[in-house]
Formats: sequence, structure tokens, C-alpha cells
Amino acid sequence: MRMSIGSIGFAVLAALAGPTAAQTGAGVVAKGPGVAGAAQTIKLTATITAIDAATRVVTLKGPQGKEVTLTAGQEVKNFAQMKVGDQVNVEYVEALTLELKKGSTAPVARIEQAGAAGAKSGQRPAGLAGRQVTITAEVVDVNPKTQVVTLRGPQRTVDLKVADPEQFKRVAKGDRVEATYTEALAIVVEPAKK
Repeated sequence: MRMSIGSIGFAVLAALAGPTAAQTGAGVVAKGPGVAGAAQTIKLTATITAIDAATRVVTLKGPQGKEVTLTAGQEVKNFAQMKVGDQVNVEYVEALTLELKKGSTAPVARIEQAGAAGAKSGQRPAGLAGRQVTITAEVVDVNPKTQVVTLRGPQRTVDLKVADPEQFKRVAKGDRVEATYTEALAIVVEPAKK
């Protein structure tokens, strides 16, 4: 499997960790009146098994023995410092919060923010990237029989089953719901262990 380093976090987690990825992380779920949230962290360590400096292709081997081949673009600084045997530590965090905004007249909208940073010249290769998407949706229908709330967002309408009767009682047609999805990825290349 070959892919660009820009998608390294998702690629490394999917290709190297496979179904065991959830076992290497921690999850948190929380709720309060009109608020619910969940977060998960996945950590993975892979070993560099091959490097082709001319094509900037790096092969990584994960803890389950699976290998993935990545092409490191020019945005990967300090490429020449990577060596076969070095460890690549990947940490991926994602979180989702939902908050009921009673009486809000905020417009239905989607706002996305993103950022990234790499290692400084002379340092070991490393990078950090993240994004946050906030969607404000309007409650257009509430069905007490099925405990389903219909939300109209900026791009589509969805039905959301609210399993908790206490939370469901708080929702009314015309309310706003704000959903915020956050994801962050950190990658650090460490020297081979002696």
C-alpha cells in the first residue's frame, strides 16, 4: 500500500493497527444537562524498515507485523535524518461534543478550522496537524413516540435518536444544537533503540 505522507495518521492507524487500533487507545464519554461528549485517543508505534532517499519513500512496520509504504512530500522537513530502525510514534485524538442551545437564533452553519506545524530545521522529523468542525443545526421536528429529533444542518437533515429520556425532554422544535468535532494528529520520529 502506498500513499502520501499528508494522510499518514489515518493511513498508519488503518494499515498498521487494523482492528486492534481501539485496544491501543483510551476513550472517554461524558454528559450533562443538554450536553454530551465523547473522546478517544489512539497511540501507535511503527518501525522504519526501508527508506528510498531518491523517491522519498518510507516503509513502516506496525506492531502486528503489517507494513505500509508512504511517500514523504517536500513538506516533510529533516527527511535525511530518518534511519532504518527508527521508531515512528503516532498519536491520534478525536472528540465530539453536542450541546443544546435553548432559545438560540444562531444561523444554521458550518465552520471549519485547521492548522499544522512541523519540526524545525535540524530537529528530528515530527509534525502536528489538527482540525475542528463546528456545525449549528436547527431542531425541525421532535417525535416523543420514537424519541427521535430531526436536525436540519447546513448541508443535510438528519434524524437523531436520543436514548436518554431526560435529555430528550429538554429538546424543542426551533432549538439549536451545536456539534463540534475535533481531531488532532502528532507524529514523532525517534532514534532506533540500542
